[in-house]
Amino acid sequence: MVAASLGLSACANGWARPSLGVSSPSRWEDARASQPVWPQRDWWRAFGSSELSTLIAEAERSNQDIGAAKARIEQADAQVRINGAALIPLIQGSGDATAQKSPGTPVVGGFQAALSASYELDFWGKNRATLRSAQASALSARYAEEVVALGVVASVANTYFALMSAQERLAIAHGNVKSAQTILDAIQGRLDVGTANALDRAQQRAVLDQQRATIPPIEQEIRTNQTALALLLGRPPVLLPVKGGRLASLKSPRVAPGLPSELLLRRPDVREAEANLAATDANVTAARAAFLPSIDLTAQGGFESAALRSLFSSQSAFYSLAAGLTQPLLDPTLPGDLDLAKGQYRENLYAYRKAAIQAFVDVENALITMRKSAEQQRLQEAAVKSAREAYDIAQVQMREGTVDIVTVLNTQQTLFSAQQNLAEARLARYQAIVQMFQALGGGWAASGRRPGGAPLPETALMK
Repeated sequence: MVAASLGLSACANGWARPSLGVSSPSRWEDARASQPVWPQRDWWRAFGSSELSTLIAEAERSNQDIGAAKARIEQADAQVRINGAALIPLIQGSGDATAQKSPGTPVVGGFQAALSASYELDFWGKNRATLRSAQASALSARYAEEVVALGVVASVANTYFALMSAQERLAIAHGNVKSAQTILDAIQGRLDVGTANALDRAQQRAVLDQQRATIPPIEQEIRTNQTALALLLGRPPVLLPVKGGRLASLKSPRVAPGLPSELLLRRPDVREAEANLAATDANVTAARAAFLPSIDLTAQGGFESAALRSLFSSQSAFYSLAAGLTQPLLDPTLPGDLDLAKGQYRENLYAYRKAAIQAFVDVENALITMRKSAEQQRLQEAAVKSAREAYDIAQVQMREGTVDIVTVLNTQQTLFSAQQNLAEARLARYQAIVQMFQALGGGWAASGRRPGGAPLPETALMK
């Protein structure tokens, strides 16, 4: 039996783990920057909006999803303590007092005070493996909380920018209504002197009505973004006044990825998948060790006496020591437990591979999106400039009577459309920058410290 046990022990500790199977690319396909600019911890401050920084700070404190993720960390830490308890002897104390009286006999009593201890020798490392699994799960819970926090921060930024874009488009819509009314008044003046007709006036009135009709949906969008921000901040919507502003007033922070291999250390979702893989790896070790014998030690000692006054004398002392060995011979659950642990490991291995590849894909997508959105904004700014110039010329010529109303209508509609497209292009650019920050893992870095600077508990740090 000893030889068989040693053979099983070698098998338990010699599991051939599958390769991670993830190779980092040597460069980024769409990278243009020569020097990397990794995000700072408070990367959102680079946009230059104090209101955005205030909103994000409150979201980090009060968001319900972040709070739930922190509660899961507490649960994981508690599980570490539970699993670690198997490595510490269990000590219990007991005390008894008895009294017995039979007819015709005096009262007979007794007193006892004892301590008992039990401990399982972790000869095959099963309990240590179970503890390592819990530690890895606790670390995974911390990475998961960072994933949630990064998503919340990105959502607050994107929603705030969408709110500002809607405010900007609302201002443009009101300006368009005013411009359309000015043209309508000019046409009415020409109609009064006989140089225009009722059709010209009706066409311009239709333009004016169309511009007025664009206002309610934009106002609805503004309110919807305000309520979305309130949800992210854990507040009722009526208690969240948001000033907003113009996207054009924001700064455009510079951000660029470093080496692709560094990305895997900066993405909390990749490190979460890695920690989950480590947890299931330890579970496999524990499941294999369950096939091997377990050795239990027990000890009991104390004092026993018929009289309380002599209870703690040396003559009343007693003790007992025992050791037991248990070898599973036929336990149908053990093979299933081992196969289950191996299957969970392989599942988490594929999840890790996907998370790593997804990180590379996210950065590539963010790079091209950021570059093309900036290009689109530049082109749209030029389109607005040209459309405004044409519109101004058309107004002058209309007052002079040298251009027909169709030309004025066309230049007017072109300008209105170009202005709205520019506001949307600005929003796309700033959201592309947020996308890049998020793809690079935000301000988180795998240094064993949270973004706020607080160290992770030692029990959760596991290489």
